[in-house]
Amino acid sequence: MKFLVIRFSSIGDIVLTTPVVRCLKKQVADAEVHFLTKQGFRGIVDTNPYIDKVHVLADSFELMLHELQTEEYDYIIDLHHNLRTLRIKRFLKKVKSVSFNKLNVEKFILTNLKINMLPDKHIVDRNMATVSSFGVTNDGEGLDYFIPDRDVVDNRDLPTSHLHGYIAVVIGAALATKKLPLHKLKEICSAIDHPLILLGGKEDYEDGKAIAAVDEVKIYNACGKFSLNESADLVRRSKLVISHDTGLMHIAAALQKPLVSVWGNTIPEFGMYPYYGKYSKQHFDVVEIKKLWCRPCSKIGYKKCPRGHFNCMEKIAVNDIINLVSHRLRK
Repeated sequence: MKFLVIRFSSIGDIVLTTPVVRCLKKQVADAEVHFLTKQGFRGIVDTNPYIDKVHVLADSFELMLHELQTEEYDYIIDLHHNLRTLRIKRFLKKVKSVSFNKLNVEKFILTNLKINMLPDKHIVDRNMATVSSFGVTNDGEGLDYFIPDRDVVDNRDLPTSHLHGYIAVVIGAALATKKLPLHKLKEICSAIDHPLILLGGKEDYEDGKAIAAVDEVKIYNACGKFSLNESADLVRRSKLVISHDTGLMHIAAALQKPLVSVWGNTIPEFGMYPYYGKYSKQHFDVVEIKKLWCRPCSKIGYKKCPRGHFNCMEKIAVNDIINLVSHRLRK
C-alpha cells in the first residue's frame, strides 16, 4: 500500500508528524511511505528511515503535481489541510484521502471568547487519528528526529569549557510574543551556574550577543552559527534544554532531553506541548502565567503584544525557571 503524507511546514509541526510516518511504515504490511513538504524543510525528513521518498514544493506547483501523479498512490494522509493540499487532492482525484482536523472553530472560540472547547488530546494523537482506519495505533515511542553524520558538530567548534556538559537555551521563536524579553533571558542566564549554549537563527544573533556579554566564558552564543540539524545535535548533547514554544522544543522532546518549556501568548492546551510518548510526564516542565484574562491571544503569535503590556511573559518569575533547572540538574 502506497501512502503520501503531506505536511508543508513548519519545523515543530513536521516533527510532530513523525509518529504517523513510523507507525504506518511498521504496522501496515508492505507500506511505502512518501512525504511531501517545502524545500526549506526537506532536511528534517530526508534521513528518516521510515520515509521511502521525499517530495518537495519548490519553484513549480504544477511540476510537483505531475510528479505526484506518476506515483499512483493508494492514499493521501493530509496532515496540513489547507487550500494547497485541497488542490493536490482534487488533482489526484482518484486517490482516496484522509485529513487532519485543525479544529479552527474551537481555536477561534478559545482565543477570542476564552472558552476552551478543544479536546484534551495532544496533536500527535489527533494526527494518529487520521490513520486509525488502517489499523494503525500509537506505539507510544514518541517523536523521531534523525541527525545525519555530516551534521554532527565537531568538538573543535565548541568552547573547551563546554565539552564536559552544558545547558542549551533556545532564545529564538517564530514570533516575538512566544519569546521571553531580552532582560529576562539575561537574568536567567546570569543566575544559572552552569555552562550555557544559546541556540537560535541568524535573526537571534544580536540578542545572543547581548546575553553572552553577561559572562562570555559561561555563555556561548551559537545563534546563526549552525544549521538546523547541527543545532539539533547541540540539543542532543546537552544535559537540559530551556526553550520557548518553538521547533527546537519539539526536537528536544524527540531526542528525549529533559526540558523546561516557557509559554507566552500560546498555551499547552492547544495540544502542542512537549511530547515524549509514554514517557511524557517524566521529562518536561511548563512555565506559564495561568488565568491571565487576555491569554491566549492567538493560536500562533504576534510580532508584539497586541495589548502593549506583554504580561504573559513579563510576569513570569525568573526564579521559577531557575528552580526548575536546578531540580532537573539534580535529577
